[in-house]
Amino acid sequence: MQSFNENMRIHRNGLAAAAVMAFLALAAGQAAHAQVGGAAVVFLQIEPDSRSAGMGNAGVAIADNVNAIFWNPAGLARQEGTEISLTHSTWLPEFNAGLYYEYLTAKHRIEDIGTFGAHVTFLNLGEHEGRDAQNQPTGTFTSYDLATGISYGTNVLKNLSLGTGVRLIYSNLAPGQSVGAQETRAGVTLGFDLAALYAAPRFQAGNTEIGVNVGFNLANMGPKIQYSDQGQADPIPQNLRMGYAVTFDFDEYNKLTLTQDFNKTLIRVQPESTACGALSTAEADPFYKALFSGWQSIKVRTNATNSEGEATCKTLNALDQMTISSGFEYWYRSLFAIRFGYFYENPYFGNRKFLTFGSGVRWNIIGADFSYIYAIEENHPLANTMRFSLLVNFLR
Repeated sequence: MQSFNENMRIHRNGLAAAAVMAFLALAAGQAAHAQVGGAAVVFLQIEPDSRSAGMGNAGVAIADNVNAIFWNPAGLARQEGTEISLTHSTWLPEFNAGLYYEYLTAKHRIEDIGTFGAHVTFLNLGEHEGRDAQNQPTGTFTSYDLATGISYGTNVLKNLSLGTGVRLIYSNLAPGQSVGAQETRAGVTLGFDLAALYAAPRFQAGNTEIGVNVGFNLANMGPKIQYSDQGQADPIPQNLRMGYAVTFDFDEYNKLTLTQDFNKTLIRVQPESTACGALSTAEADPFYKALFSGWQSIKVRTNATNSEGEATCKTLNALDQMTISSGFEYWYRSLFAIRFGYFYENPYFGNRKFLTFGSGVRWNIIGADFSYIYAIEENHPLANTMRFSLLVNFLR
């Protein structure tokens, strides 16, 4: 069964379409020769927060502002007052295709109940020209992805918080187009989150106060999304993020946080009996089954060949399929921050490697953050990606 995305690749053209396809490949973190037919709506995995994006895309164990809705909704439980945030980014700037990303979020504390949050995520994928099977123009259409949802976090023990969230996902890739014998439509589905955050009791080491957090977030559990009228469906990017953060409060002026996230996409496309077992016609497990099958090893083709000229294969275990995000943040007097990070993905499973830089300022109720991606590889689509975030905290 050929997937909708694969069909649409044939029927779209132009620079913007090329950028969309690059995004679909890169944001999911899958190599071209890894499991074919991976997750749809991978915009859900774009890290929206400029602060954590400056730390190599690590944030599950920090989650101390309104953007905890993405990183770890359990982090909402330890927050007071009301806060809103807006993030903007020109997406895949190397393509100059007019793609952009917006993320609006808000949270509010209700005493004795917990903290509630809400968000809207929007990814504009540009305007495209539709073509039929004879390559004749069928008119233009606009593509975009949209998600909106609510989250909740509460303290269940002195040092343990739990969180959850639900989002409605609307993916408008190419509605009303004819692809073969199928009529395309916008895809709609739901995603659910479950999260936990443990903050160990703080302790002293000389004159330095040290805090250790451990975070866990299982995001985007939900049914597959369907883009056509003949039952073809793709899984959404169910994702497990876990990590830790260690904070050093040296004195009232200087604070340093070291953090690291481990991220695993829990989808499983059952391979058929072919070289390395990867066909676009393979069936993906439902999300509740992929919670377990998504940890299995997979085989991928390499660029090397054997003595008979056949492609060689490599087995990737669950650790090989993870991304690792590492970073640090330094605050001076809680007014100005600098950040640095490194993002790593296995060369046979996406091969994204980049450095990140960031900064932030806080003044009264206003905060602003900036992040920048420096791609290690030349001509990388994510190179020079910048994010800008604005926060307003009405507690201060």
